Amino acid sequence: MQSVLILGRQPALGLAELESLYGTKSLTPVGREAALLDIDPVDVDFARLGGAIKLAKVLANISSTDWRGIESYLIKSIPQHVQYVPVGKFKLGLSVYGLPVRPNAINATGLKLKKIIKAKDRGVRIVPNKESALNSAQVLHNQLTSQLGWELLFIKHGKHTILAQTVAVQDITAYAARDQARPKRDAKVGMLPPKLAQILINLANPTTGDTLLDPFCGTGVILQETLLMGYQAYGTDIEPRMIEYSGANLNWLVSGKQSIPATYALETGDAINHTWQKFDVVAGETYLGRPFSSVPEPEILREVMQDVDTIYRKFLKNLAKQTKTGFRACLAVPAWKTQNGFIHLPSLDHLEELGYTRVSFVHAENKNLIYHREGQVVGRELVVITRK
Repeated sequence: MQSVLILGRQPALGLAELESLYGTKSLTPVGREAALLDIDPVDVDFARLGGAIKLAKVLANISSTDWRGIESYLIKSIPQHVQYVPVGKFKLGLSVYGLPVRPNAINATGLKLKKIIKAKDRGVRIVPNKESALNSAQVLHNQLTSQLGWELLFIKHGKHTILAQTVAVQDITAYAARDQARPKRDAKVGMLPPKLAQILINLANPTTGDTLLDPFCGTGVILQETLLMGYQAYGTDIEPRMIEYSGANLNWLVSGKQSIPATYALETGDAINHTWQKFDVVAGETYLGRPFSSVPEPEILREVMQDVDTIYRKFLKNLAKQTKTGFRACLAVPAWKTQNGFIHLPSLDHLEELGYTRVSFVHAENKNLIYHREGQVVGRELVVITRK
């Protein structure tokens, strides 16, 4: 059975993540928002994915992208399947991706399906669409992945439409809980979202039993997600206060989760000259430089870029001395948004000289692996490298 995943706000990040975990051949991008995966949904570790918001099982491939034709298909097929849903009030939601259909047309189809289902003596509630697709909160609130719920996805794929049923959505409540409820937070050092931390770890691609090193651990968000994925975590930071914060946050996490078998270690150390203990992969967010609320003057930006680039180069040289050929790392480095697009860290053009090869992906271009929000000046460029 094939899986289909609905990708997050920046689809390139999700595609690179899936390609890193499941391989190039298993993956097929679908439009701008989705990806097919030649893996049964039960074998997809969805909880560890930061770049996908829904996981669904493919039910059918409809040979039409016309909504009226799709509606006719549903009117004929749903009565055959709804009889297998357990007794109780049934909830149905429809989400459309890439097809030229408006929410009012989707809602009209929902009402037609409601009449058909009620004619089978089944109570049913149709979740109304304000947008073409339901969001994660709507799916969770209406329990559309339960035994008495269906969210049907309609995804344009060339001249066909993929019909799929959602089996899982991102647990936004859990993300918020482990992000906002941590005892130690510091907005001045940046607030790395747990979803982005997951993507960084997955791009570093550790294997069972590995120890992941974050050399710029800050308040420990990447280390936290590392433990939740079942790997050993090792964090260092130049600031003793950050090591204290990471320790408090990881103690809080472990004390509330009885099923975390992994362990962690923390120590103060400057990433440009520190000698680390044993580790297998690296994932981390390097120093991002000064925060900006608006695009700075060119001279100020050049000064900040030079400061950050110097630290980054020295760190990579130090890391190279302590690793072997084939070693892999994923680093989030700053990229500055200007009127002419993003300006990248100069060192990225000289990785070969520093002893590394930048990993390229088939389904996502490196230039698009930038995590940023609307209005942000400083984005995070995700760089995956291997030791030459």
